[in-house]
Amino acid sequence: MALHTALTDMFGIEHPIVLAPMGGVAGGLLTAAVSEGGGLGMIGSGGGARDWMRRECAIARDGTEKPWGIGLLSWAVDHGAIDCAIEQQPAAIMLSFGDPTPFVDAVRSAGIPLMIQVTTLADAQRALDLGADVVVAQGAEAGGHGEGRGTLPFVPTVVDVAGTTPVLAAGGIADGRGLAAAVVLGAAGAVIGTRFEVTTEALLSAEELKAITAATAADTVRDRVLDIVRDSPWPARFTARTLRNRFTDAWHDDEDGLQADADARVEFREGVERGDLDYMPIWAGEAVDLITELDTAAALVARIADEAARAISGAHDRIRGA
Repeated sequence: MALHTALTDMFGIEHPIVLAPMGGVAGGLLTAAVSEGGGLGMIGSGGGARDWMRRECAIARDGTEKPWGIGLLSWAVDHGAIDCAIEQQPAAIMLSFGDPTPFVDAVRSAGIPLMIQVTTLADAQRALDLGADVVVAQGAEAGGHGEGRGTLPFVPTVVDVAGTTPVLAAGGIADGRGLAAAVVLGAAGAVIGTRFEVTTEALLSAEELKAITAATAADTVRDRVLDIVRDSPWPARFTARTLRNRFTDAWHDDEDGLQADADARVEFREGVERGDLDYMPIWAGEAVDLITELDTAAALVARIADEAARAISGAHDRIRGA
């Protein structure tokens, strides 16, 4: 049983699975592999560095003739970055974190479907008012940056206000059961991040892959420690979920103290430079419990889709037999 939804119809893809546009992880190889597998790959272009975006988009084009998209950070980009993304002729552009309003007209005028990721109901309503073609409802279980809503109650809340606009679930989804749950909640599919980190095409080191597969949800933490020590200008409302390490444990309850500690910044920088996992930022969500092995992205897309179909069929059988 294949899952056909408004998302698969909109983009002409086989499975309602979207690669989260993870900065530093989702380059052209991973994007192409997800699209080749039947999902929608998304290049994580972050703040919109032009040369990096052009290079990774060229890799994606070389790797697949199927649809793929580009993800950008609303708070970090300028109009030049949006123009560069449009020039790549992606199948979709996703704007996340911050106010997308200044960039909406350019994307829509180019005829490119606009996906807006939101973390609050107020932001979801704004995305709908702006005419988003797809709204991504991200829960706090997600790896990387986000806010405080849980995926399970947040997704149907957004679905209820979205009307005919497709909603995608994001946060804590790493297998077919999660995708099935998203569909049952009314979503048209799922945006999956952390699970795709542990693939052969992701832009991560072997040490980072091993750390993610060895971790459990209890080994993740959500705070601003790594943004503070890196002098990252992320808006304070968006904390980050990462794997815990010695440095995050030391400063988790003293972010104000970290702000003023120059020695800690030096210590952190030196630790990262030598590749010490006690300092390295590894962005990962609560679904790490479900990640135990390295795989190719295309095989992973197929497996998640098959698991979802079997989960829905199995639930139907159990209800019918009750």
